[in-house]
Amino acid sequence: MKTNSPLQLLGNISPDEFMNEYWQKKPLLVRGAIQAQALASLPSRNDLFELARREDVPSRLIELKKSKWQLTHGPFGADATKLPALKTPDWTLLVQGVDLLDAATHELLKQFRFVPDARLDDAMFSFATAGGGVGPHFDSYDVFLLQTSGSRRWRIGAQKNLDLVDGAPLKILADFKPTKEYVLEAGDMLYLPPRYAHDGVGLAGDDCITCSIGFRAPKKVELARELMDRLQEDLNDRMDETLLYTDKNQTATETPALIPDALHAFAHEALQAALGNKLDLQIHLGEYLTEPKPEVWFEANEKKVSWSKIKIIQLDAATRMMFDDKHIFINGESFAASGADAKLMRKLANERELLAADIAKASEGASELLAEWIAAGWCHA
Repeated sequence: MKTNSPLQLLGNISPDEFMNEYWQKKPLLVRGAIQAQALASLPSRNDLFELARREDVPSRLIELKKSKWQLTHGPFGADATKLPALKTPDWTLLVQGVDLLDAATHELLKQFRFVPDARLDDAMFSFATAGGGVGPHFDSYDVFLLQTSGSRRWRIGAQKNLDLVDGAPLKILADFKPTKEYVLEAGDMLYLPPRYAHDGVGLAGDDCITCSIGFRAPKKVELARELMDRLQEDLNDRMDETLLYTDKNQTATETPALIPDALHAFAHEALQAALGNKLDLQIHLGEYLTEPKPEVWFEANEKKVSWSKIKIIQLDAATRMMFDDKHIFINGESFAASGADAKLMRKLANERELLAADIAKASEGASELLAEWIAAGWCHA
């Protein structure tokens, strides 16, 4: 993607301009971000209802009854909780991770790859009857709100007071003060930076469906905790358990309660060793960022790979693949990579596919890896 070229998706400004002027700074309203032909291929109301019946698809029903919010988790089918009637107002169905289940949605998200893949969370779809929504709230991440069908009224505001209603099953703002209001029709999109208050309500008429494309922003403390847990797992491999603190040069002291400077230094060295080096952190970060979500699974392929017949290799929609200057990361695993093979694998990560001409350049080791990934269902040939 050329980041200096105008995009219809962004209101005919370039990704460079969007990231510089709007990303994590201020909202952007785009009329006609997506053409009608592309919208028609995205999930319909019935598609979302079908996904909500599945146990492996996270879904939620949110209802507003007598000014009180109610939250019910799916699945919603014949043998589980049923959805309200379509004529009933004030309810909405949320379906998570649709980009992993629907090819058209997966293609849609490719248009947003001017943002690093490491930030992408998922595409959530919401169907709402008249008055349906999730209440005034804020998200801790960047979000693009794309109206794919019907109409929804959005009220937004950059308020500092983010106190929530006590005891509510949802994170509802206690004192929502919107400053702007927009009605989004099919094809329109609204970008909101993190912690920007907003409230979307479905309007009467055609099916109101909104696709929320979210970009996760890990908290510093959560990221540190995750990396520390991973580093701890291989702590014994990096540190000598028999190494003890020694103080053969310790002199007699008249202040026995004072902690020696040498012990402070020993503790600091121990902590530095536990943290590992920069390369250790890079590996654990890459593995963490590409680890599939718990509900994701891959279908194994037992067919033997015939390289002469393969025209293209494509990553599965659920596969997360990234790289840094020394490694390739895929679905929570890491591989050291350099030279021509690293270039090939980076192309696969960036373009999510390799053509026959590319595959022919793979070394024996790279070919073996690709075959393993195909067998695991991470790639398809």
